[in-house]
Amino acid sequence: MDRLLKLSIATLLLATLAGPAWASGGGEPKAPFPVPLTCYSEDPGTAKFEAAHCDLVPDIEGYRDPVGVGIGELLSHRISANPFNLIGSLIFLIAILHTFMANKLTEMAHQIHHEHDERMKATGATGDEISHDVPAKAEVLHFLGEVEAVFGMWVIALMVIMIGYYGDWSTFKDYIAHDRNYVEPMFVVVIMGIASTRPVVKFAEKLLGLAAGIGGHSAAAWWLSILTIAPVLGSFITEPAAMTIAALLLANQFYRLKPSPSFAYGTLGLLFVNVSVGGTLTHFAAPPVLMVAGPWEWSLGFMAANFGWKAVVGIVIANILYYMAFKGEFAKMARGEVAEDDSKLKPRQMSHEDFENMWAERDAPIPVMVTLVSILFMGWTVFNAHYPPLFIGGFLFFLGFMVVTGTHQNHVELKSPVMVGFFLAGLVTLGGLQGWWIAPVLGSLEDLPLMLTATILTAFNDNAAITYLATLVPGLADSAKYAVVAGAVTGGGLTVIANAPNPAGQSILGRFFGGGVNPAKLAICALIPTIIMGACFMGIPFSG
Repeated sequence: MDRLLKLSIATLLLATLAGPAWASGGGEPKAPFPVPLTCYSEDPGTAKFEAAHCDLVPDIEGYRDPVGVGIGELLSHRISANPFNLIGSLIFLIAILHTFMANKLTEMAHQIHHEHDERMKATGATGDEISHDVPAKAEVLHFLGEVEAVFGMWVIALMVIMIGYYGDWSTFKDYIAHDRNYVEPMFVVVIMGIASTRPVVKFAEKLLGLAAGIGGHSAAAWWLSILTIAPVLGSFITEPAAMTIAALLLANQFYRLKPSPSFAYGTLGLLFVNVSVGGTLTHFAAPPVLMVAGPWEWSLGFMAANFGWKAVVGIVIANILYYMAFKGEFAKMARGEVAEDDSKLKPRQMSHEDFENMWAERDAPIPVMVTLVSILFMGWTVFNAHYPPLFIGGFLFFLGFMVVTGTHQNHVELKSPVMVGFFLAGLVTLGGLQGWWIAPVLGSLEDLPLMLTATILTAFNDNAAITYLATLVPGLADSAKYAVVAGAVTGGGLTVIANAPNPAGQSILGRFFGGGVNPAKLAICALIPTIIMGACFMGIPFSG
């Protein structure tokens, strides 16, 4: 019961984040923050202007966009009218640059830690003394090097600057509590926690093993099965769940065989791109599609006819191309797997850590009812994905179920899901201040340039934010709507921040990359499948 108590407390702490998701405002109306895009494009007195409370914005007379100017002059005008537009974007830019420096900061932390340990050894300190004497500088650098913590850290900077700029606390408080929606980060935490449990992973392993069996369950067969089937499952079980399952299976069936760095990065880039486009067979599973499905009235049939089958074609082409490029490495990995099996130790010969790893990978059968109930909990979470009280409450019951069925479970590690949720919450907070420049950029382009621009912007902002902002652009043609969504899902694998499920994949697979995942190498290795997906979406005519 002590274990259940700890898990429940951790989840209740998560639940406290749910308040902003359904908090309701009250009292006298205040000037909206950030300034709605309507305030720049509508004349005073119009219905849209009044509905957005633009009349409450100080100095609103100077906000109206000039007519007939280029995009550069328009953005310059918006900065002049509201200088905080530039401040919010600079903070976001610094946070992005911070993510690219994270690996270097981690290396510095390890170096300082190593030098500290060597100095203590020279003074005759014991191993226990060394392990308990942790250098503060190394810990600070290690924290700064945690990719999942980056955007959350810069939210603190945003808070301090907003309080200083506006001279009150309520502007920041209302922005967090009423303007931002943190349902998706909370959902990702819960679905990661459930999807990474032993019954769910073993069930998925058996399911994908049917396809891998065609190739004799070789590393190549598993690789193709996971990278082809799991992303498409994202259209039905949601992309975060598909990413979690695919990453865990790749860790067990592929990455443990120690592929070369180029193959490891190529597979990670392929996974991110495939999952990003794999959720487009339906209109409810991929965050960037979910943002536009309602406003643009895109149905399941529309998505399957215009996006889904093209995504499957692109996934198959990209997988075959990468398979052919790295075919020789699979033979080397197969030989390494045989050698690994021959060198396995008996349990009594293992260290405690090795035994725990062996126990986590045991093949003991799991009762059908345990697996079925776990899948039902995951289904409950997916079905109620937009209602935090329901899916968080269900998660609390699920934790109790895990304790009762502990013999068939592995250790529950909530750190990774919570850190991923923290990352996404920070991205939602900082990304919410970028609409002033993204929306007019999207609205000023023709279809092909729009698709390419959306792909590039997605690399530096969550693709769901890109598509949401597109819904605010008035008079967007159907072909332009298609182009912006195609670009958003196509670019979803270029960086860890491009698509909401990516941090989950990096969190699970990051340990297989020395010093962490290098953002530049990831982008380079994801470029080829990105081009393939873009060609499939834009090369095959949009039927409307």
